[in-house]
Amino acid sequence: MIFPLVWRILPGPRALKVIELIVLLLLIVYVLFTWVFPWLANDVLPQPDGTVSGNGSGG
Repeated sequence: MIFPLVWRILPGPRALKVIELIVLLLLIVYVLFTWVFPWLANDVLPQPDGTVSGNGSGG
């Protein structure tokens, strides 16, 4: 498992390890939402058509 490996690698006592894990998880989420997901949306996933068909009469 990856969690026990990360737990052993992190320095400090238990309380510091918990804080380090929280910061590490927040950093991972920030990187995903800032760079990875926008890159996927723009370059990998197909773009939506974005057009509306119809005559525009509203009903």
